[in-house]
Amino acid sequence: MADRALVSTRKGLFVFRLTKQGWTIASSHFGGTPVTIALHDARDRAIYAALNHGHFGPKLHRSDDGGANWVEVATPAFPPGCEANPTLKQVWSLAAGGQPGTILAGGIPAGLFRSDDKGASWKLVDALWNVPERACWFGGGYDEAGVHSILSDPRDAKHITVAISCGGVWETKDAGAKWHLRTEGLYAAYMPPEQKFDSAIQDPHRMAQCGADPDVLWIQHHNGMFRSVNGGAQWSELSPPVSKFGFAVAAHPNDAGTAWFVPALSDERREPVDGRVVVNRTHDGGKSFETLTQGLPSEDAYDLVYRHGLDVDESGQRLVMGSTTGGLWFSSDSGDSWNISQARLPPIYAVTFA
Repeated sequence: MADRALVSTRKGLFVFRLTKQGWTIASSHFGGTPVTIALHDARDRAIYAALNHGHFGPKLHRSDDGGANWVEVATPAFPPGCEANPTLKQVWSLAAGGQPGTILAGGIPAGLFRSDDKGASWKLVDALWNVPERACWFGGGYDEAGVHSILSDPRDAKHITVAISCGGVWETKDAGAKWHLRTEGLYAAYMPPEQKFDSAIQDPHRMAQCGADPDVLWIQHHNGMFRSVNGGAQWSELSPPVSKFGFAVAAHPNDAGTAWFVPALSDERREPVDGRVVVNRTHDGGKSFETLTQGLPSEDAYDLVYRHGLDVDESGQRLVMGSTTGGLWFSSDSGDSWNISQARLPPIYAVTFA
């Protein structure tokens, strides 16, 4: 089981470690600077942290010794002459690629970038940027569309699936040379009826994958929860007990029928339903759900859990969840019960086990 967690916040990166006293802060880094996402690469134990300095823009740092020391590496950037002449506003997602040393980064605007040298240099994945459907993409939570979910198939390094808000789900099976939309079954209730099923404007808030069965995908969409058992070729809508709206979803690494969602009250409100923080869990592929509450705030709570605010470790037993009000909860029993960290943290953007 994982005994460290990386917590990316508006004012730095916090590394939590599990001790006899529970989960406590072991170290903190980049104090006062927003850290939008962090990645632990299990292949070589490197940690990557994406910063957003506001006026000075996004930066990327890497540690090869568990966070004791950091080096600034190259930041993904759109090449000169790129159509629309974009400027990277934020690194929104990071993922380990199929080969050692390969890192994938998703940006706002919605560019996908690849590094084959641990962040020393980056290349834009041109074929995704140049799909004709990009003309229809638009911002989902930000002014511009962004790549927030990157899934690399552990069976095939050339097979990558990404989710874009708002731009749908895209798949490549040839390392990015060609891309195909994978949105059959998704719908956009926020669009006029004639555009409801338009593939290029779907808003998957977050997409997760079962590691042991990579064809099983889960999506928390803007207006629903969906599951696919064939790699996104077809999506089936689920019926949650609390709310269809939310941002976060985590997939069990070994059990293709188990996933966790964090519901919220509508796009307009963006707060827990009835002031109660809960987690919905399914063990049967979304046919039924449990509402998990033990240890979570039961009233007067306004915690929103962002897209990257929920993670599960490789055992499927430990979970971590962080909120916009700085609440941080850990579970060691698959979500049956939760313990809140005593640390008073800044707003949390992302959590991940290391």
